[in-house]
Amino acid sequence: MRGLARALIVVLMAASAFATWRAGLAVLRDPALRPMVEAGADRIIAATDRMMAAEATSDRMALLITARLAEDPRNWVALDALDEVVAERGMVLPPDVVAAMSTAKAKDDSLTAQLGGCAACAWDIAQCSLSQAFVCKAPILMTPVEDVRGIVKAGVDYSTGAGVDQLDLGLSVLGLSATALVIISGGTSGGIKAGTVLVRLARGMDLLSPRLTGRLVDALRRGIDWAALPAMRSSDDVARLIRGDLLAPVASIASDLARISDAIGPARTLHLLPLVDDAADARGIARAAEALGPKIVGQAEVLGKARLLRATVRAGSVATELVAGLAGLFTALGVAIAGAVHALLLRGLRRLVR
Repeated sequence: MRGLARALIVVLMAASAFATWRAGLAVLRDPALRPMVEAGADRIIAATDRMMAAEATSDRMALLITARLAEDPRNWVALDALDEVVAERGMVLPPDVVAAMSTAKAKDDSLTAQLGGCAACAWDIAQCSLSQAFVCKAPILMTPVEDVRGIVKAGVDYSTGAGVDQLDLGLSVLGLSATALVIISGGTSGGIKAGTVLVRLARGMDLLSPRLTGRLVDALRRGIDWAALPAMRSSDDVARLIRGDLLAPVASIASDLARISDAIGPARTLHLLPLVDDAADARGIARAAEALGPKIVGQAEVLGKARLLRATVRAGSVATELVAGLAGLFTALGVAIAGAVHALLLRGLRRLVR
């Protein structure tokens, strides 16, 4: 029996080592075989529903709403989304929280507040609220005039030795060259243009994360031919400025932001933009938005970025094989070590008895 047990342990170790080696080799040979793969819409919905059942308690919702009500200006995209979660789950909030929300909404929805806010937003993007940005400012940014302005201003600044706003220039180039970048990014020219408008708005409203800003500036710095900038005379010359392969990551992010906007609307997209640090985040949030629809905003408020994005991926077959192989290997090693220690202890006891 002892010999049979040792043989089984050896077989288990060999099989586990082979499975681990095979999975590891597959990943090395084909980078497309990632340990984690994109989850489908049904999995995303099921995963977020499970997490919301545990996290969206009455006490937690009251705390989140109270914190949002204390902001200035108030974020009604977030507040309305939290209110929808409360209604969907049939919760009863404390009377003081309900009264505070009702008073705040009546004040912020007044005609005087709306007209004054829209005028300020049209004049200065930093004064825009999420609900006003696309009504009062976006129509200006959607025109090619804004892109031409950005490029001409950058050319003047470059020629005179003034500092060039590289992010503003890059977004202008992307807006005018969207059609040329479609082939590289796999998106649509309309999607890229809409995405650049979202980034412009988010930047003006201080909604871009520092990490995303850094990545965008770095890609735009390398993806634009700065030496050709002074020679540009019209928007037709913009193609000579771009290095499409280096601008592809920026175009990809812009396309994914447009996907989010198509799924949940531009105001909600601006609200979610601070969660985007890189192209992977943009892809993950786009998948979640397409699966969950407008509910993603309330779920992001309750769950946070990490748990929301966790719901958008699942373990691939390679990851499952790799984990199973490692588990079997460590189990076999543990059994072997335990057997060796047991044998040594028995020998020591026999010597003591003698």
